[in-house]
Amino acid sequence: MVKENSINNSMNESILRKRWNRFKSLKRGYYSLIILLSLYFISFFLPMIINNRALIVKYDGEIYFPIISGYVPGKTFGQDVPGEARYRNLKKQFENEDGNWVLMPVYPYSPFEDITYEGNKMYQPPSREHWLGTDNTGRDVFARLCYAFNISISFALVLTIINYIFGILIGGAMGYFGGRFDLFFQRLIEIWSSLPMLFVIIIISSIIKPSFFLLIGIYTLVNWISMTYLMRAEFYREKARAYVAAALSMGQTDFKVMFKHILPNSLVPIITYFPFSVVAGISALVGLDYLGFGLPPPTPSWGQMLDIGLQNITKWWMVFSPVAAQFFTLLSIVFIGEGVREAFDPKVYSRLR
Repeated sequence: MVKENSINNSMNESILRKRWNRFKSLKRGYYSLIILLSLYFISFFLPMIINNRALIVKYDGEIYFPIISGYVPGKTFGQDVPGEARYRNLKKQFENEDGNWVLMPVYPYSPFEDITYEGNKMYQPPSREHWLGTDNTGRDVFARLCYAFNISISFALVLTIINYIFGILIGGAMGYFGGRFDLFFQRLIEIWSSLPMLFVIIIISSIIKPSFFLLIGIYTLVNWISMTYLMRAEFYREKARAYVAAALSMGQTDFKVMFKHILPNSLVPIITYFPFSVVAGISALVGLDYLGFGLPPPTPSWGQMLDIGLQNITKWWMVFSPVAAQFFTLLSIVFIGEGVREAFDPKVYSRLR
């Protein structure tokens, strides 16, 4: 009886639930997803964890929140320094005073502070103060590495989502309507895909200062093509199914047939290729930053850090840090993609087995 109930529960289990359970059974992909999502979530709180601005300052009976208010002149706290207050020095100063205190982030260094800040030196090796040393301008490598992680993942996710939107819309229409509409877009894509992407970026970067969204816009010009062909094939195959004919005979509009009936049955390439598209997005940004055509300095970037390190190869931490960060991030995403592809393998849940 117990065995019969377990068989019935297995039969009643939805296909998505089966795929999720299958993905969870692939430990390296599942744990890679948990770790990567956790780190990405934490990266949005980096200003409160890794920063040279104090979280809270109590001075002369008043409480200040520099992490929220931003720039606070040094004279506000009795410091004789130009510009913003130096909170690390202020904390040392208040240690011998009663009633005044400073609460600093866990790692009290900013990815943007350089040798103009007291105590920062160029090419300092890893130490207790600077966990991964400093670069050629005295900026903390660990702080820049962590901030660059958020920028790289965000860039890849936004780029992939935008490319998927264009790819699904255009590819789905090509596969569903076919005929002259399909032929026209096929010829257009063949011409458009011959666009020399790197040269376009170099030309635009020499005219306009590149930014996060400008680079996404440039890459979107051609990156939507691969997903377009995949969705075209899926829609072209699915439109011949009986459920599509039944929906049309019931008076459903083309839009509803495409996105309410066909699209849910064409999600396998969208989901399985998503992690690998993120990998491509991260690699594209790192490559552009390394060549000097990516995000403008002093934006934290793995590619820019690697470029500095290779200019002075004896500073091993400047090469090891960005390479290791990129390697483990991409490896985790590949493990996730491998697990998703295995979970969505139709042979695993074929009714003929």
